[in-house]
Order: sequence, then structure tokens, then C-alpha cells
Amino acid sequence: MKRQTVLFWIGLTLGLATLNCGAGVSPAICSRDGCTTSSGPFLSALDKVVLVAGGDAVESGRATEAKLVGPFGVDFDRSGNAYIVEMTGLRVLKVNLRGDLSRISGTGKKGNSGDGKPALDAELNGPHSLAVAPNGDIYVADTWNNRVRKIDAQAGTISAFAGTGEKGYSGDGGPALRAEFGGIYCVALDPKGERLVLTDLDSRRIRVVELRTGTVATVAGNGEKGRPADGVDARVAPLVDPRAAVLDSQGNLYILERSGDALRVVDLAGKIRTLIGDGKGEVTLKGPKHLCIDRDDSVVIADTENHRILKYLPREDKTVRVAGTGEKGTAGIGGPPDKIQLNQPHGVTIGPAGELFISDSSNNRVLKIERPSQTGPERWEGAIREFEKKDKETTPSQGQIVFVGSSSASTDLN
Repeated sequence: MKRQTVLFWIGLTLGLATLNCGAGVSPAICSRDGCTTSSGPFLSALDKVVLVAGGDAVESGRATEAKLVGPFGVDFDRSGNAYIVEMTGLRVLKVNLRGDLSRISGTGKKGNSGDGKPALDAELNGPHSLAVAPNGDIYVADTWNNRVRKIDAQAGTISAFAGTGEKGYSGDGGPALRAEFGGIYCVALDPKGERLVLTDLDSRRIRVVELRTGTVATVAGNGEKGRPADGVDARVAPLVDPRAAVLDSQGNLYILERSGDALRVVDLAGKIRTLIGDGKGEVTLKGPKHLCIDRDDSVVIADTENHRILKYLPREDKTVRVAGTGEKGTAGIGGPPDKIQLNQPHGVTIGPAGELFISDSSNNRVLKIERPSQTGPERWEGAIREFEKKDKETTPSQGQIVFVGSSSASTDLN
């Protein structure tokens, strides 16, 4: 693929299927050692965390009562129905607008079968992510089968979409069905539903499939494991186990590294640089697993092994904490985001009404940060302006982060 073709694709793509994350929440100053609560107009007691899915019942029609097994990703169709992929449970689930949960794919048994048949009868192998197209079709990262599979919304059948099933790296410029992948951990559609972005972790590359033609191409990563130097061409740069990738509205490509504990960006010129990690940035990531883009082009990060959700603000070059105390646990449902305890969250996304959804994976539940009043980006932008005024009076010391909220024996998951 010629260089100008890669840059043309990046420049015209507006974002990923998870749309925008973490709309409009209010900041307070925190350090790595904990929050320093303070009163002021940028604190709100309205935000609260509610349970969306995950309970004790093995079989239940209500999502809040039904047992989940390792939920990793959530996405939504245009009607507002939620879809959850279980990495450990090997299923794809649906939560309708009434809060009823049903299984739409996966038998719960590990395997690689069912293509051309009802999705309910298909076997999956460690699915890590999913993306819902505008027409309702669902793309599933069938990670350890080295494939992407598609669930047809109308027919209810499942089929292979990308990958031969053989682990490797091949096929650029040709049909995605004939390409080899090394473990697809994240899939996401652009907002128009025209391209599917694949994070090929074991091949250490970011690849994209044009849905109209079905062709695949690499846009970042040379396959080698290493920390890239700032300013090099992204396609010849090494990466350290990329776990997720996302494009902002300007066409900048953000890459999150699981083992590199880093957030990197590829600009419109195709050059890569590090934003967080390798000694850069205000925070230290630990095994981050997922990210998405906010309405203001901020980057929301599931900082998995630190049991918290962060947001990186490119314009301010600041990092804010959206949710999580940083201490593993289950407490905090019904309270503010800074008081919720998480356990290895593996996914962040946004619902149709602008609420932030969190896949609290090792707690086997899906959470939502509910905004009873003034949802949307306006409140967030106003809060940032207010914080910047306050920041002139009280400047955080080096190593501090900003908290977004209202007040002051782990499982080895992938």
C-alpha cells in the first residue's frame, strides 16, 4: 500500500463505533495517592453509578439479575439496545430497552464452528470485543480463533468476515477473509460504518478492513516488539502489544498498549509519538485494555490493572480520572463515580443518551455513570474552563491527576 493511501484513509475517518465516551463530568484535583476533595462549582453530587447487567441468577430475564461471565465489551444499535460480549462466558448477549437480557450467539462452549448457521448455535473462542454496524449487524472479535465473525441482524446467522483461522500475518491488499491475523483483540467501526479497525495484538499491528471492498491493510506497526521513537513512520514502528486503537474526529489514531503501559498517537502525517508511558505524561498506566473517544476528542482509557477509568485531554495535555477508587472491590453502586470500586475493567463505551458504560470484567457486571441532569458535552467543557480558572490558584504538583466525579487475588484476564 502506498503511503498516501494510508494517510488518506486516516485523514478522512472520523472516529470509531463506540462514538464518544464519558460525556460531561466535573473535575476535582487528585494525586496518585488519592483524591484531595474540595468544594466549589466544579463538584457535583448528581453523578451516580448504576448497575446495568450482572447478578447472581444463572438464568434470568432481567439483566441486573442475570449472571455474567467475564464481560469485556459493550456496544449499541441505533434503537438503543445494548450488546455485551463475554470473553470467559463465550457468548454475545443483548439487553433490550426494557432491561431484559437474552443470548444471541455463542453456546458457552469453546470452539470454532457454526458459520452459515444460526448464531445461537455457534462456538466462539475468547471473544474480546464487538462492534454494531448501522444496519444492526454485529462484528465480533473471535480472538483466539484469529478471526472476525459477523452476526447478520436480519437472518440471525453467523459467518466469517476476516481471517482464515490460521495464526499469522498475511493478506494486506487482498480480501480480509484470506488474510491471517495473530489475535484480534479489538474491533471498531468508523461512524459511517464503512471501515472496521482491527487491533491485531500478537502481530503487533493495527489493520483496517474496507467493508465495501472487503480488503485489508496495515496502518501501524511493523510486527516487532519495541517502544517506537517519536516522529517515525507508524507503519515501520515497533509496538508493545497493542490492545486497542481508536480514531478521533480529526483522523488522529490513538493506540493503547497493554504490555507497554502506553498511549501513543499517529498524527495526520503518519508519524507516531508517545503521550503516556515511557516516562511521559502525568500518570502511570498498568495493563490498560480499552479506549474510546469523547465528544471533545478526549481519550477515555480503561486502566485495567489500576482498577480505574481515565481520560486524556489532548488540548490541555492533562489526565483526568473518570471513575474508580484505584482499589479493587465491589462497593459503590448507587454512589458517585469516585467511590465506585472496580475490578479489572476491560471496556469503555457510550450509550445513546451520552452515559459512560464500563465493563467491570472481574466483577462480572456492566456499569453506567448516570447523569440525572444536563447530559452532553456542554457541562464537561464548562467544567474544564472552571477548573482552569481554579488551577491558577491551586496548581497540582507533578505526578498529580485531575479527578472527574463528585467528591472526594485478581484473575489474569486479557
